[in-house]
Amino acid sequence: MRYATIDVGTNTVLLLVAERRPDGSFVAVDERMEITRLGRGVDRTGQLDPAAIADTVAAVRRFAAAARDAGAAQLVVTATSAARDARDGSRFLAAAGEAAGVPVEVISGDLEAELAYESARRDFGAGGGDLAVVDIGGGSTELIYGSGRQILFRRSFDVGAVRLTERWLHDDPPSAGELRALRGDLASVLAAAPPPPPGAKLVGIAGTVTTLVAIHLGLDTWDGGRVHGMELTAAEVRGLARKLGAMPLAERRKLPGLPEKRADVIVAGAEILAAVMEKLGFSAVTASDRGVRWGMLYERFGG
Repeated sequence: MRYATIDVGTNTVLLLVAERRPDGSFVAVDERMEITRLGRGVDRTGQLDPAAIADTVAAVRRFAAAARDAGAAQLVVTATSAARDARDGSRFLAAAGEAAGVPVEVISGDLEAELAYESARRDFGAGGGDLAVVDIGGGSTELIYGSGRQILFRRSFDVGAVRLTERWLHDDPPSAGELRALRGDLASVLAAAPPPPPGAKLVGIAGTVTTLVAIHLGLDTWDGGRVHGMELTAAEVRGLARKLGAMPLAERRKLPGLPEKRADVIVAGAEILAAVMEKLGFSAVTASDRGVRWGMLYERFGG
């Protein structure tokens, strides 16, 4: 049997079509990503941009059609931070649900955190060791601690790569004062995060982390097999944040491994990851090329 999930985030829309094997495990048969930036301007206006709605709905329509063409028996579509926060989110949900042919489920920050953790646990939690998972999105960042199947702490913080870029980074390249203000904002928000379990392994989920790995590797073309499971040290993450923050946008857009549509928000994303690692005392982060769409697959179809 084949199943599909579509994850509509603040910055990206992601499709997963997976086949369930006889042993109950899943193998991906189609994965796609489009950057549509549904959350453009939401932090400032509290409303969704009509052009962003149109672009995102079009992506959902294409992905739903691709899932059915691939033989998916069932499809789940979820939406996260931008749809949660916008006053007019219902307008998008109605249009996207019509495009997908199924209702779009707005998931809470807590559920988003649980799904991210389950995805990471399946790949990196062998033996039931303690995990810390950071899921950096466009509008929010989820932080989860767990031991085996048990979640010990979870919280969704309203700091994401798109939100913090729009809030603080306006010069090109960002000024020293803007970067200080962004870091101060992060420090204030992350002060509520408790220490992780001693010896926990940090797993980083979503496009910021995988993009930083791709830049570090200098990938001319995307190679998920090389990115998934790759480690970056705290020093490498901070070095990438400094390097990217010192580059004009036009130069960032030319970097191997950095999608052009992510170039304007990668500085804030890198700063979030660096701040999380420094605040929590992690010396390395392991990248996951999966996330909420995989967690929803396991939760809804994995038994």
